[in-house]
Amino acid sequence: MLSKVPEVTVWFWIIKILCTTVGESFADWINMTLGVGLSLTALLFTVLLAAVLVWQLRLDRYVPFVYWLTVVVLSVTGTLYTDILTDNLGVPLAVSTTVFAACLAVVFGIWFARERTLSIHSIVTTPRELFYWLAVLVTFALGTAVGDWVLDRTGWGPGVSVLLPAGLIAAVALGRRLGANAVLSFWLAYILTRPLGANLGDWLASPRADHGLGLGTALTSVIFLAAILATVLYLTRTRADIIDNGRPAPVAGPARARIMLGYYAIVAILAGALLAWASAQPHEAAAGDDEGSGASVTTAAMPGQAASHFPQTEIAKFHTIASDTLALVQAGKQSEAKARIKDLETAWDQDESTLKPLDSSGWKVLDGQIDDVLHAIRASHPDSTAEAQRLTALLATLG
Repeated sequence: MLSKVPEVTVWFWIIKILCTTVGESFADWINMTLGVGLSLTALLFTVLLAAVLVWQLRLDRYVPFVYWLTVVVLSVTGTLYTDILTDNLGVPLAVSTTVFAACLAVVFGIWFARERTLSIHSIVTTPRELFYWLAVLVTFALGTAVGDWVLDRTGWGPGVSVLLPAGLIAAVALGRRLGANAVLSFWLAYILTRPLGANLGDWLASPRADHGLGLGTALTSVIFLAAILATVLYLTRTRADIIDNGRPAPVAGPARARIMLGYYAIVAILAGALLAWASAQPHEAAAGDDEGSGASVTTAAMPGQAASHFPQTEIAKFHTIASDTLALVQAGKQSEAKARIKDLETAWDQDESTLKPLDSSGWKVLDGQIDDVLHAIRASHPDSTAEAQRLTALLATLG
């Protein structure tokens, strides 16, 4: 076969970051905004991924539209797999990060033992392509876990969270320019683009009250999908990213490559020191959300205390929806309860920009409890007892 992947140019990295941003925002839109649920969304994208991979594998050369469609679907699917481990199964982000890192090491180890290369310039056989796509899927899942773990440990908000992966990618680019191993540099950058794209998507979609740009997940997804389509059309027309199979892949000198390994080790140590310092600083724990750490902030409060600074008409509205949902849960009407709790999520999100400035700490308490309720009701195997307990706790906090 001719090469099944594009040349690694600036276009490659631009469209890769666009794809990772879509992976975060589009998954959130389908799962949360449309209320499909995490497990069903993951199942749908797993089926879609299988279909798209079959299409990609049947080709005998690189076709931009099919290749990047596969990357987009892999991005969404990898994100969903990590979210299921975190939100549905309660696996700590440190554990999922370690597991995915070990899985990636195993994939690379078997791939290299069989093919004697991990170079993107060598994807000219079906076995190599299968290893490549498996590695890509694991990098998306790993990047999601790493990104969420960093946010959970540091409490960084939208905007600020973009800076670390962007800085690390710049360090990798500098290392490659100075003679670091091309294959190592490529895969390091490939992993780092996942948290960069996800944090960028969060920054664009988050409300202005949370220091985001307030575009929302739907609009962010549309903008980036349109940008991906425009870039793919350009590449299809110009063929600017076609690998010349007759050109040898770039190889770094052994001595220089060893020196640059030390450089990467120093960068990793500095990044670890920065994260340790940020984690030790006073900060608010990240509020639990369906794409975050899965550990929501459920601070104990006296009945009505957390809601005391909010307009009572708004609190009464939330109280009514929660009461209705509790009655439906107790009556065994799970589907109706799931539909009714969507009204609470929508109303709460709409009022965030007005309520949060009135009492940030009270807002976080309620936000954490509402997330707990959403997790319980949208779980793959709902537990009516847990649902009732969380709804009762929310009602008590509302007063």
